[in-house]
Amino acid sequence: MTRLVVMADNSWIGLKIKSLIFSEAEMLRKAIRNISYKIDHFEKKYGTADHDSLYGKADDMELLEWEGEIETIKKLQAKLNTFEEIVFEYQ
Repeated sequence: MTRLVVMADNSWIGLKIKSLIFSEAEMLRKAIRNISYKIDHFEKKYGTADHDSLYGKADDMELLEWEGEIETIKKLQAKLNTFEEIVFEYQ
């Protein structure tokens, strides 16, 4: 958990910071949805999500892209989890 303490004379700035963090989290969610769609499309096309069985079936570039998308989605999900765990406090 991350605790974010905002100390400001104006409550607007605290709400703005919270809004910016939520906007960033929403962009991450959208990117995750888009990448998930690509992964699902690839896996439906080749009928499997097993890395070893895809060699020889899938084009090498498609296979590399699929592997890269899986790694990317893991990293984006970790960032999103960090944003979603933020607890805001205003003083």
